Amino acid sequence: MSTDVSGMIECRPGARLWGLDDEDVVWEAGIGLFLLNRGNAYDGLACLFGIRNSFGFRPLAEGRGFPDDASEGLRREFAGYGGLDSVYGTTWVTWAELSATDWQETDASGTRSRASAAGTDTDWGRVWSVMRILSEVHGAENVRLVVWFQ
Repeated sequence: MSTDVSGMIECRPGARLWGLDDEDVVWEAGIGLFLLNRGNAYDGLACLFGIRNSFGFRPLAEGRGFPDDASEGLRREFAGYGGLDSVYGTTWVTWAELSATDWQETDASGTRSRASAAGTDTDWGRVWSVMRILSEVHGAENVRLVVWFQ
């Protein structure tokens, strides 16, 4: 049985200007993952999220759950997949974390790097480009990718 990944990029417009304590600074839905990522290569899912991790990667963002402060757009998208009753492995990762990642770190065998599994030259590259551009406007800690699996 295959594993499919779904999700959305969110950002917090205004957080960089007004600060996180401002009542108008909330997460906003950005773009759905299905528009950017054509694949679900298991080595990428393993190194990023710990899903199907027979490779032995140290996952970047495993099992964090659905964010309590998720945008309304993300909540609707997630509910469309059946929510917590129908998906598993829900987690999220910020651009700040991704940009600080050691992309040369390898899996347990020492043969596959994070870059080869989910770097800029993989199907994930388009996702990283959008997140990077949003972070230039809103700040790296104010851009995140939320994912789940079916």
